[in-house]
Amino acid sequence: MRLSNIPFAASQKWDMPTMSLEKVRIGIIGAGNVAARHADVLSAFPDVTIVGVADTDPHKAEALASRHGAPAYGGHADLLDAGEIDAVYVCVPPFAHGNPELDSLSCNLPIFVEKPLAVDLATAEKIAAELSRRGLPSAVGHHWRYLHVLERAQDLLRDREIRLVAGHWLDKVPPVPWWIDREMSGGQIVEQAVHVLDLARVLAGEVSMVHAVPSTADGVDWATGAVLRFRGGAAGLLATTCALERKHRADLEIHAQGLSLEISETSLVVDGQAVHEDDGQAKVRVDREFVNAVRGEPADVRVPYEEAVRTHRLALALARSALEEGPVTL
Repeated sequence: MRLSNIPFAASQKWDMPTMSLEKVRIGIIGAGNVAARHADVLSAFPDVTIVGVADTDPHKAEALASRHGAPAYGGHADLLDAGEIDAVYVCVPPFAHGNPELDSLSCNLPIFVEKPLAVDLATAEKIAAELSRRGLPSAVGHHWRYLHVLERAQDLLRDREIRLVAGHWLDKVPPVPWWIDREMSGGQIVEQAVHVLDLARVLAGEVSMVHAVPSTADGVDWATGAVLRFRGGAAGLLATTCALERKHRADLEIHAQGLSLEISETSLVVDGQAVHEDDGQAKVRVDREFVNAVRGEPADVRVPYEEAVRTHRLALALARSALEEGPVTL
């Protein structure tokens, strides 16, 4: 199997008027750690101002909003009703997706959505359809596609047959009460390993079949082992666990004819020897390019919402296979 033809840097054009030098006014829905990270990045851009933060926990909303000199709101509807917004970041738990995105779109606002898109497929597809109907800019927080080392990996893999893809997410349970509940988080594959799956799609193409086996106790999938069949002919493996005390490993291995690569959020290892450190700017680039799109300027949005739905569909297929303990065809 040769290198995937899925573009990791395909700029997407939207029919948005080019803004003058005024700042892009961004509202943030959700006030957790990921929202705070985006807020810190966005507030450092000279052409962005954060105009409000909404969260169902008023203390979290106030804490994040006050850091950036913005008002806090107890719900996303209040934030949207306040007006004076050019775009919205949706950084809510998996189970809370749906209404924030659709209500924002009903106000004709571009949206940046943090992964995972939802706990189900129907919600994501409904949002994607509304985005398509309105022709608005969108982006999803698959920042691994902005890793500087990913470009080097693609160059190295060019014209080589990919034989084996192996992904790992070996970690702990995050300190949020909803995460361990599959109905609220979607499970570890949907909530965490989706980053690895997205990178696998970029480098090795689409998947035609998955078969996952869980290690379950007390209703919790503490680990999952899975096999994947890529349409281009490569074999795939995925190993996840949340039973550890700290994050141990989160990466993707690509074994091609005469070449072995290991890609993580921080580096690319070639043939187990040469180490190329990433420049650490992926989380900045993903926000910068969305802001460019909102401004109507040339934008390198690598994961618009519709593209993220494809990765979400793959993650849900694996979760379904683990639940049903049987193969699932995509």
